[in-house]
Amino acid sequence: MKFSLTFFLVMMLFFSCKTKESNDLKLGVWRAELQVTPDEVLPFVFEVTSPQSLKIFNADEVILVNDIIYSNDTIVFKTPVFEGYVEAVIRNGSLKGSFIKESLDRVVPFSAEFGNSDRFSSETNDTRQNVDGNWEVVFSPDIEADRYIAKGIFKQNGNKVTGTFRTTTGDYRYLEGILDGNTMKLSTFDGAHAFLFTAKIKGGTMEGMFYSGNHWQEPFIGQRNESFELPDANDLTFLKEGYDTLEFSFPDAEGNMVSLSDDRFKNKVVIVQVMGTWCPNCLDESKYYSEYYNTSSNKDVEFVALAFEYAKTKEKAFQSIKRLKEGLGINYPILLAQYGTSDKAKAQEKLPMLNHVLSYPTSIFIDKIGKVRKIHTGFNGPATGDEYTEFKTEFTTFVDMLVSE
Repeated sequence: MKFSLTFFLVMMLFFSCKTKESNDLKLGVWRAELQVTPDEVLPFVFEVTSPQSLKIFNADEVILVNDIIYSNDTIVFKTPVFEGYVEAVIRNGSLKGSFIKESLDRVVPFSAEFGNSDRFSSETNDTRQNVDGNWEVVFSPDIEADRYIAKGIFKQNGNKVTGTFRTTTGDYRYLEGILDGNTMKLSTFDGAHAFLFTAKIKGGTMEGMFYSGNHWQEPFIGQRNESFELPDANDLTFLKEGYDTLEFSFPDAEGNMVSLSDDRFKNKVVIVQVMGTWCPNCLDESKYYSEYYNTSSNKDVEFVALAFEYAKTKEKAFQSIKRLKEGLGINYPILLAQYGTSDKAKAQEKLPMLNHVLSYPTSIFIDKIGKVRKIHTGFNGPATGDEYTEFKTEFTTFVDMLVSE
């Protein structure tokens, strides 16, 4: 009887282990799709390196995912920092489920197949068109209230295309795709944003559609223009007449109210970062600022971030802030300026001395005597190449000048 019971327990353990093993993601490359419209899918590629880790690829960007949970035949994985997650059922080398952002009540159908490394497949292998270079682009050209300009920056190798769109409020980060005949297709997925761009190319013009998840789409047009530049990011946001400084008082995670009048900011150059933990451009900027803050020997420079969160509760907003700080090793304070909405008009009410809050992120540079010296709207992240390099040079030069005064 004792032998039978022992044998039964061993067999139970054996079969339970085998069942769990069969439900783990297969190691190797997967091709995923988000169904953004009934007729359009947004593809991206990821590689499973172990049952508890995978990598998502967008051009030169590699996102390491270690937050993976298995439950029976279901898997949930979440990219670092951002709230969004994928929940899917595992079935014979395939996944079927949803990409979910709970605070915004957004659900996008998700599927994935094992063994396919082609983000987009080419139907023609025709590479007579070429998009390499700079493009002057207008989004929503026919609707004045929604219209905005952008600079397309693309590199083409054969029929493979990488690049991004820069706007006055930031860039669309790492885009990757193909030029198939006269059709360009680009996509990116980072756990916060799911972007798909499709366009018809004809010589030096393009006409296309931009999809953000399954909740937004808008047309765009463009023309090749190597000399096109966006307005200066330092001229878009400014103090209203009668103001020369910034004032605020917002809580940190411990409930302490933090203001620029606090001792840690006195006689210091201060960079105030208007941001949100949900914002990929803010993530890029925070990575740079955190690295600068942690490695700079200059003790006369301080940073403080003001987070405008769409999380529905204060507790969830601070959870997101904690996740960002831990994920990036941020050692400067991130204060909760607003939760429940990331509406820019509401944000401007919290900072009434500004003419507007045009973009997340926005950086406000304050000198040692508390005067605002510059306001930089948006952020040129690493996907913009030379623009990112130029920003870093401009940043360090300007900060060094303020410190030396």
